[in-house]
Amino acid sequence: MIVRVPDITNEGLSLTDASALGAVYRDSAWRLLDVNLRVERDGADVFVTGELRAAVSQACGRCLEPSPGEVTAPVDVRLVPRPVTADNVELAADDLDVDFYDKDAIDIGALIEAETTLALPMKPLCREGCLGLCRVCGGNRNVVKCECPERPPDPRMAALKDLASRLSH
Repeated sequence: MIVRVPDITNEGLSLTDASALGAVYRDSAWRLLDVNLRVERDGADVFVTGELRAAVSQACGRCLEPSPGEVTAPVDVRLVPRPVTADNVELAADDLDVDFYDKDAIDIGALIEAETTLALPMKPLCREGCLGLCRVCGGNRNVVKCECPERPPDPRMAALKDLASRLSH
């Protein structure tokens, strides 16, 4: 969904119907479940605030199996017109919530996809007690009881074995 900046009234816009936005994600396994966004304009700046909820699928960080889940993402973004004089713009620490729009148009779908991606967990798990992959054969230990012998520790790491106890003194 494209929102034209001049079309944003003084009262702003409310986006609450996820189905009206259409397909906002490039990954067909992701679905927008709920959206509650407010779009307001202050001169050339546009503020998008609210919250969205999406069903996403990621690979488990331990066993690499697909792991469906839900993510709730707060949205608090300020959009400003892209400067025409330079391709590279240096942002200060206060500008971390700033993004740019081009040609008086804001792609709400791209904004929703970016905010959803930023809210994803760094290391998703299929379940809390996931056993992961076997270090020797690579089998999924959640599915197959692995009988592989433990590998001996790398001898190059022997010097680090008691590092923690030496540093505490």
